[in-house]
Amino acid sequence: MDPTAFTVFGIDIQWYAIIITSAMIIGVLFSIRDGEKQGFVGDHLLDLMLVALPMAIIGARAYYVIFNFEIYADNIINIFNIRQGGLAIHGGLIGGFLGGYIVSKKRSFNILKVADIISPYLILGQAIGRWGNYINQEAHGGPTDLPWGIMVDGVKVHPTFLYESVWNLIVFAMLKKISANKKFDGQMTGAYLILYSAGRFFIEGLRTDSLMIGPLRTAQVISIMLILLGVFLLKSRKNSGIGPAYTDSAKPQQDTTGNGRE
Repeated sequence: MDPTAFTVFGIDIQWYAIIITSAMIIGVLFSIRDGEKQGFVGDHLLDLMLVALPMAIIGARAYYVIFNFEIYADNIINIFNIRQGGLAIHGGLIGGFLGGYIVSKKRSFNILKVADIISPYLILGQAIGRWGNYINQEAHGGPTDLPWGIMVDGVKVHPTFLYESVWNLIVFAMLKKISANKKFDGQMTGAYLILYSAGRFFIEGLRTDSLMIGPLRTAQVISIMLILLGVFLLKSRKNSGIGPAYTDSAKPQQDTTGNGRE
C-alpha cells in the first residue's frame, strides 16, 4: 500500500499521519466527554490536551533520537525531520505525562483522576495508531510460517503491529469494565501501566527493529519498570477512595459568555 494518502501543494500527506491524528482526536473528544461527567470543566481538559499532545510528540522523538543518536550525529538537523519517521511510544508517554502534570498543577486538577479518564482512550489511540505501522511496512517481527503472517520485502513475517493492536483493544475493554466499578483514583492508570506493558514486553521479543540498551531491548526494560510502577500505584492507592475533580475547594466554572476561557 502506498504510504502517501494524497498531496497538497506539493506536500505528501502520509496515511501514518492521518491515522495518528485521527487517534488523537478520538482520544481528546472522548476524554473531555468523560471528564465533564466526572466534574471537570471541558475547556480546562482541552487546555491539558493542547499541551500534553505536543509534549508527547516531542518526547516520542527525543526518546528515539537518544537511543539512535548515531543516525543523526553527522546531520543534526535531521532530528527535526519527523516526516522521515522515528517516534517511540514510551517517550511519548513520558512527554505527555509531563505536559499533563504541568497543566494539572496549574488548574488544581486531581492528577490521578485525569489520568484514569485518559487511560482507556490512550490505549485505544495506540491500537488505532499501530495500523500506521502496517501501511509503512514497519514494526514487524521476524520470519514465520503462521497463516496470518504478512509479506514484507518478500519474506513472511510476524505482524507484530496487529498483535499489539489487538492486545490494546482487549486492554481498552478491560479498562472500560474497571471504570464501571472504580474503587479509587489511580486504579485505571495502574491497570493501564501493567496490562499494556505486559503485552508490549512479549510482543517486543518478536520484533526486529527494537531500540536497544546494550544487549537488552529498551522497550522490554521500560515495560518491566512500568509494570512495577503500576503495581506500586495500585497497592499504595487502594484505600484512598475517589476524590473530587479539583484539589482546591472552589471548582472553576465553565465559561458560557463566549468571551474566552478562564
